[in-house]
Amino acid sequence: MAKINIKIEGIPYEVDEGMTILEAAKACGYEIPSLCTFNHGECNLGSCRVCLVEATGARGLVASCVYPVSEGMEVRISSPAATDARRESVELLLSNHNKNCQQCEKNEYCELLHVAKLTGARDDAFAGQHSKTFIDRLAPGLVRDTSKCILCGRCVARCQNAHGLGILGFENRGFNTIVSPAENRSFSDSPCIQCGQCVNVCPTGALMEHSEIELVDEAFKSGKHVIVQAAPAVRAALGEEFGYPVGTPVTGKMIAALRRLGFEKVYDVNFGADLTIMEEGTELLGRLQNGGTLPMITSCSPGWVNYAEYNYADLLPHLSSCKSPHEMQGAILKSYWAEQKGIDPKDIFVVSVMPCVAKKFERQREQLQVNGIPDVDAVITTRELAKMIKRSGIIFNRLPDEDWDQDIMGDYSGAAVIFGVTGGVMEAALRTVYFKLTGKEHEPITFTEVRGHDAGIREASIDINGTTVNVAIASGMRSAKVLLDEIKAGTSKYQFIEIMGCPGGCINGGGQPYIRPCFLPNEDDDIIDTYKEKRAKALYSEDERQTVRQSHNNPQITELYEKFLGEPNSHKAHELLHTTYAGREGFN
Repeated sequence: MAKINIKIEGIPYEVDEGMTILEAAKACGYEIPSLCTFNHGECNLGSCRVCLVEATGARGLVASCVYPVSEGMEVRISSPAATDARRESVELLLSNHNKNCQQCEKNEYCELLHVAKLTGARDDAFAGQHSKTFIDRLAPGLVRDTSKCILCGRCVARCQNAHGLGILGFENRGFNTIVSPAENRSFSDSPCIQCGQCVNVCPTGALMEHSEIELVDEAFKSGKHVIVQAAPAVRAALGEEFGYPVGTPVTGKMIAALRRLGFEKVYDVNFGADLTIMEEGTELLGRLQNGGTLPMITSCSPGWVNYAEYNYADLLPHLSSCKSPHEMQGAILKSYWAEQKGIDPKDIFVVSVMPCVAKKFERQREQLQVNGIPDVDAVITTRELAKMIKRSGIIFNRLPDEDWDQDIMGDYSGAAVIFGVTGGVMEAALRTVYFKLTGKEHEPITFTEVRGHDAGIREASIDINGTTVNVAIASGMRSAKVLLDEIKAGTSKYQFIEIMGCPGGCINGGGQPYIRPCFLPNEDDDIIDTYKEKRAKALYSEDERQTVRQSHNNPQITELYEKFLGEPNSHKAHELLHTTYAGREGFN
């Protein structure tokens, strides 16, 4: 990269050619107040004008997030003109903003409040009429509140960048402009996949997950047996809410916190992940050996399943019929577990802690009930769990490290842990499929060729007993679309495909802690580029620490089949652990 010479506040610096002023200033040790996650490329309109600076060669003040540096440029950040302009820009945003900060779900992580403090913005400096407010609470996963929207466009860009979708866009003009689905529809009346990626990048409380904390509170009051199960990606990120470095695994403290919150039993969804591999791996072998529909595509990501139902209904037979791990485990809790404990399934309330907003939509599917009883009764995100812990007065970092409840479904394999990473479901399945076809374990245990934390497409050819199995992995619907279009065109060379809704997999789910450099002072400047890798490392390291690393070697899974299910893909297994999908009328 070529270097150029600039000055900032009169001090000479050498920076990379092509940088914006905002990026160059950051590299030189200056933090210009801004509402940009500039190295995500998801706030590139320069419309908020919060990051204004003086620069030689420019006419007037410029938005540093979009203005490139040039040889010999001199930049003034702290001049009276620049500081006054930045303050007024924030004050203008506040003039049309619902400032109920105390009640806002994003209170600790509001970037607008952050820049208001940095710039010294005055309250009601520009008092006047507020634009009309629209609040959408109809969708199971998402809530939209236009009174808190600052029209930055980050959500619009994330939906497009991650999924190639245009669910959100700018509606109306001038003072009446809002960000919404087409024609200001509800998320529930649009082909939104409920992934929550828009929530992850929203700088204010304009977009949030639909909280189910109150459902859990009511369950505690009801006298039911309230059981909690946590997904693997949660342990890799929850610590961030309590000051731990990004990617610090906090499994033991999370378990201790869940017990102190009052849950009767605390289980790991990894048991359900091992169960999923047994069912999904057997299903794949059946398709390979009996001429079934290929390629088979994983079905544990509800955002991806939503996308398929909206956009590729003709390809639904390619999806595995397996329920997702937490739904499988919920079904077992309300059947086998209930039977063993002598409890009526109607008296069991299952709470899933998930990194995913789309799981809130998933749990309400009619297909995910057995005899009219839902497999899972409530879904809370990693962020919601953190709120519950904080309000309870628990000092998280002082908790002891405790272990999962071990009765009936306490064991899990390392293969289950890596479900939270893109490529993890594929690797877990390959470990078991290889054994089923060869009668021996793959050496080494890992299939590193399917690993990677970035969104995009990865592919590999695996030799299993002389048979080549071609596999592909994609996360984010923009990447998935390429593979799906190949299937439609009849040119797909794969037998097995893993698709996850969120770029990078569940570690980057729409319910995970926010990655905001301004609120992570102890992290490196490149944290926005490295956080997925750090969270993934936490899960891979736990896989390496496990004694059992293949799903078929989990002794409690073996016992479950011997005592209750019979065998993978049995009639009973299909009743409890498999489901169906259907195209969404009006969207295909």
